Amino acid sequence: MCGFAASRCAGPAFGCPAAFGLVFAAPRGGSQCPSGGRAGTEVAAPRFFVPAGLAPGQVGTTIALHEAAAHHATRVLRLAGGDALTLFDGTGGEYAVRLAHVDKRGATVRVEAFLPIDRESPLAVTLAQGIAANDAMDYAIRKATELGVTSIQPLVTARSAPLPPGERGDRRLAHWRGVAIAACEQSGRNRVPEVRPAQGVTPWLEAWTGSGIVFAPDAERSLAALAQPPAPIALLIGPEGGFDERELRAARARHFHPVRLGPRVLRTETAAAAALAVLQSMWGDGR
Repeated sequence: MCGFAASRCAGPAFGCPAAFGLVFAAPRGGSQCPSGGRAGTEVAAPRFFVPAGLAPGQVGTTIALHEAAAHHATRVLRLAGGDALTLFDGTGGEYAVRLAHVDKRGATVRVEAFLPIDRESPLAVTLAQGIAANDAMDYAIRKATELGVTSIQPLVTARSAPLPPGERGDRRLAHWRGVAIAACEQSGRNRVPEVRPAQGVTPWLEAWTGSGIVFAPDAERSLAALAQPPAPIALLIGPEGGFDERELRAARARHFHPVRLGPRVLRTETAAAAALAVLQSMWGDGR
């Protein structure tokens, strides 16, 4: 895979930006994808989210590595004592650590430095996403996180995929939150966007107090023609099949700006990623 995404490259092949004459800056600590392939590249330290227990005052001490991170680091990635890792807890900043000890019971790390690095966009955007089928919803959440969304609000709509009740619904929400965490690990974000419990689209619209953009196939203007609304901004994306007319009327009644993304019909997960990329390019950290 190309170093643009994961600091590794097997050489210029289909899918590698170098094959098309493009060069992307690698994440901090990683490397660019050179036309010569893997030789001479520096692989970035693997990143792991830990839910609690980190503080800048721990620099210079040895701490136990969270069980899930220890399993992935030592059993899946086969890291050993002395290998470098990066830890973050979702509240901002990251920690440079090294594996100190590994055994069957777990692992400990030596905390070498706290780095007050944030890679957040200045644009506050909530993705209000009509619940889609499993893979499509995961894709929308993953790409929204990579593209710097502030929070994600799953919405129950007339045409949304069914959300299981009770404990199964709770597991679905926990899964979506795990998808966002994994996307932060991959993309270098140190703040995890909140994935909120699902709501019906109508009560959510009534409670939203910020600006809004809704995608409608019959909208007269494109997203690129829209002047920047005041923050915070909600990006309202329908599920597979889109919003029904009643839901679109409710969004317009709440002063959501109806826009389109070109003449083609996009899948719901494609629309979320494409729209967020355009917003970041126009008003966020893609400028």
